[in-house]
Amino acid sequence: MPASLSLKQARRIALAAQGLDKVRPTAPVSARAVGRTFARLHLVQIDSVNVLARSHFLPFFSRLGNYDRAILHRMAGTHPRRMMEYWAHEASFIRPDHFPDLVLWQNRKWVGAHAMDPELRTEVAQRVLAALAAGRPLTAAELTARLGHVEDRPKDNWGWNWNAVKRVLEHLFEQGLVSAASRTESFERRYTLTAKVLASSPGVQTEPADGREPDAAAAMVRLIDAAAQAHGIGTLRCFADYFRTPLHAAAVAVEQLVDAGRLEPVTVSGWNRPLYRHADAGLPRAARGRALLSPFDSLVFERRRLEELFGFHYRIEIYTPEAKRRYGYYVLPFLLRDGIVARVDLKADRAAGSLIARASHAEPGAPADTAVELAEELQLMAEWLELDRIVVAPVGDLAPALAQAVSGLHPL
Repeated sequence: MPASLSLKQARRIALAAQGLDKVRPTAPVSARAVGRTFARLHLVQIDSVNVLARSHFLPFFSRLGNYDRAILHRMAGTHPRRMMEYWAHEASFIRPDHFPDLVLWQNRKWVGAHAMDPELRTEVAQRVLAALAAGRPLTAAELTARLGHVEDRPKDNWGWNWNAVKRVLEHLFEQGLVSAASRTESFERRYTLTAKVLASSPGVQTEPADGREPDAAAAMVRLIDAAAQAHGIGTLRCFADYFRTPLHAAAVAVEQLVDAGRLEPVTVSGWNRPLYRHADAGLPRAARGRALLSPFDSLVFERRRLEELFGFHYRIEIYTPEAKRRYGYYVLPFLLRDGIVARVDLKADRAAGSLIARASHAEPGAPADTAVELAEELQLMAEWLELDRIVVAPVGDLAPALAQAVSGLHPL
């Protein structure tokens, strides 16, 4: 008979798996601590919105506090390389050891050049690969100039409006032939051959040692095992969603992991779906963490899980017209101990040196210390972002209490 857990126990398992159950260390954050956090998460999602901070920086702040973002640049761009870019949940930094498995299962053909004329695509791809093989990493614009490619594109074209070189680059990226060596200050990829990236990633084997074709089913088992580790507890859909893998193949992998003792079927009171707990998942006696979570944090990837586990209904409203937004543009859930107790719309006004809480809302039943704890978390974030003050706009039911709590903080 499956083991039975309470909803609070399930929450603590999930938070511990994500490294969100403990009070942050007070000592300076080391590169080793950042590396351990990334190893636990397996991936961090990339997004271009920079109203607060780039999305891949935020999960490390949520778990570690004030850390040096240059550590991530080194992890993603120097030898030994600990992070590389590829499709996972969405565009993500992944652990390089996951790349050989992911490339067998990712299918983002809509992103690249599959609809291009095949002859043109092949010609451009050959020239792109030759240029990247012969020289340093290049942006799409630099490659376009290097190849002498000229193309008229309609100015009113919707979407990305990419030229042929950029479309072919994304096609080759999806195929796993090119990757990002680094990013520019404006967040453009500097493309290079994936083989060069993996050469600086110790222990990554892209082909089976015996020369046989890669085993896609075994790759799926490894991916679902990693996803289940990152969740601690969850459903088949939770695990499949982590790396955006097909449900049917993920279901077969889950069965194999149950048979191998890596996953244990469990029941959770109030969470009425088939659930599995990973063999490595711990159950802490209490959850004492506190964190502002990125809209792209891996704890909030799967919205149905978030609502069933935490009772927190969440939607990203970036692409919602301003007049129709309920909570704001870049809204971060606020985790306090074992609950998500509030949400705050944040903006970093770098010119003014201000961290602005544009709207602040408490969840039903939020504890009495929510505003005080959130104020302290905002102060920590402002210090991390090198901003001088916190401004609380009078929007949302939590705003008056939060403004009062912020006024009582020590000056930055």
